[in-house]
Amino acid sequence: MRKSEFRRAVDTVFGEGYGRVVLRDLVLTEFGDRTAEQALAEGAPPREVWTALCDAEGVPLARRHGVGLPAPRD
Repeated sequence: MRKSEFRRAVDTVFGEGYGRVVLRDLVLTEFGDRTAEQALAEGAPPREVWTALCDAEGVPLARRHGVGLPAPRD
């Protein structure tokens, strides 16, 4: 997962406004009590941060995979 895909996934699942709050304020124990923004800035893989966010927010498995990918071109 690229960072651009990560951002698209956050916006899709959480919405733009709440997504910004989640990235900035939600502390993830998997990353040493850092926020998603901090973890990404320190080089954590976006896929791992995405999984941690989904786990923390209770996002169903069916809504986690494939989100963030660009729409297929015709």
